[in-house]
Formats: sequence, structure tokens, C-alpha cells
Amino acid sequence: MINYLLSFIKCLKNLMTNKNKNSIKKLITHNGSFHTDDLFACAILSIVLEDSGQKFEIIRTRDEDIVKNGDYVFDVGGIYDVENNRFDHHQKGGAGERENGIPYSSFRLIWKHFCMKLCGDDKDVWNIIDMKIASPIDAIDNGVDITTSKFENIISYGAEQTFLIFSPTWQEDYARLDDIFKNQVKNVVKILRREIEVAKANSLGKKMIEDIYNKSENKQIIELINNFPRYLYQNTLSKYSEPFYVIYQSSHTDYWKVEAIQKSPSTMESRKSFPEKWRGFLNNETGLPGLTGVLDIIFCHKNGFLLTVKSKEGAIKLAELALLD
Repeated sequence: MINYLLSFIKCLKNLMTNKNKNSIKKLITHNGSFHTDDLFACAILSIVLEDSGQKFEIIRTRDEDIVKNGDYVFDVGGIYDVENNRFDHHQKGGAGERENGIPYSSFRLIWKHFCMKLCGDDKDVWNIIDMKIASPIDAIDNGVDITTSKFENIISYGAEQTFLIFSPTWQEDYARLDDIFKNQVKNVVKILRREIEVAKANSLGKKMIEDIYNKSENKQIIELINNFPRYLYQNTLSKYSEPFYVIYQSSHTDYWKVEAIQKSPSTMESRKSFPEKWRGFLNNETGLPGLTGVLDIIFCHKNGFLLTVKSKEGAIKLAELALLD
């Protein structure tokens, strides 16, 4: 009898689970003009539901009766309640803020609570997306200026414009606004999926670069064995005080590169540029091998941060000479 009851309960749970999975979840946000926080919030929920095999529909409205019956409500409704899937930040008092004082947007609230599993439980990946995408969106949506322009009348083309540019102009019909929003959500889904994959690769790459650094006998000249992106090894190695140069084999030729490490992740200025007399020589021009004493040197950038040479031995020798200059 007990076994029968247990089987019945299990079957009932399976029926309820399948019924719940087959039901169409309602993702509700505000209508009218859309912004990056509601676009990205909707995209994250779309990814989470898609990956769990759950059907859903996107509804843009401010009708309170529709809003209160939504399965996921974000950027509308005036409530932040994780247990009931309510993610608004417009209510009095907001929905929290970062340590730096930037208030949370709806995207950050959803990213915080739903997306660790998309990151493979890697906190570094979560943090990369949080700092690279969620923080700027929080700032923009809450009217916080996080950049200062160095040049008058030059406007930075932010990532948000890639999607918001499709909003109707004052000369165009607003009747298709909901369809435009849904189409842009699909585009954001593609971007976010790719950003997460890149963040996973960068998280692993950073650990590998740190391991190479820790195992290097000469920490002033670091040899890389993989084709890591420039920003990754520069940001990683510039956090240490010892490295001056990194050497690596070109990804598209048999030549080797020697690159000066930046002073810090926040500047392009080199910690130690190559000697002035080496700079600006192209394609193994007469004089460069004689100036350096390295016969297979090919090129030195005019700004003194990059060298090309035919051999690994030449790369090491040039880095050592530059250190002594």
C-alpha cells in the first residue's frame, strides 16, 4: 500500500512538472520606449527559459491586471521580490545599489539571481559580465555618468546604441515598437551567449597566464604559449610589477613578437618602451639589424611597444637588450 502511494505521488509530481514545463510563461515588461536594461533583462530570462526547454511569450504593457498575473515581471510593477519573480527598481528606495553607489537596474537584478548556472558556476565569468555589461547598463539606466570625455564634441558609441538605434525616429511609426523590441531581444540573446563563452575562455586564459608567470624563472620577460588576446595578457601581467615584455609566436606567421607590458590595465602607456633608435623601421630595412645586433629583426613599431623577429632566440635577445637600454 505504501509503495502504491509513493508511486502515485511520483506520477502526480511528474504530471505537474510536465504541465508546468509545457505551460507558456509570461515575461512582462513596460510598453513604450525601451532601454538596454529591459532588453538585456528580457534576453537573460529568454536564455534561462530556452535552456530549460520552457516556452514563453514577451508582453509589453502597464496594465496592472496583466502585470500582476505575469510569471516574470521586470522593469515595471514597482516590486522587487525574487521569490515571486518581480524585478523592478523604480519604486521608492529602489532595489539596492553597488558598493560604488551605482543603483541596480532590472537587468542586474535578474543577472544576479538567475545566471550563475549560465556561467558554469564560475564566479570570475559572472563578474566579467557583471562589470563589462551589467554595471554600465545600471549606470546608464539610473542616470549615473561613469565616463569623462577627453575631447569636445566626440561622442562614444556605446554598445547600447547597437540595439537602441532600431527604435523608431520621430518620423517613423511607433506601432511596430513591440515587434522591434522582441527582435532586438533575439539579437541581445546572441550577444550575451557569445559574451559568456568569451568570458569563460578569458577566465581560463587568465589562470593559465598567471600560472605561466608564477613558473617563469625570469619574470621580466614572459613567454606565452597560446594565442591569447592582447587585452587578456596585458591586463593580467600588468597587475604584477616585474614583467616588462611578453614574447609569443605570431598566430598567422612563423615570426615572433615582442611586446611591451602596459603600466597598468587602465592605460596604453608602456612600462618600458623599446629604444627610440629602433623605432619606425619596416620590413627589415637596412640599419635595423645593425642597430640592434639581432640579424633577423623585421620590424619595430614607431611608438616603441611592438617588435617582430623571425626567431624565438631573436625575440629573447631583443627583450634582454631593451631591458638594458
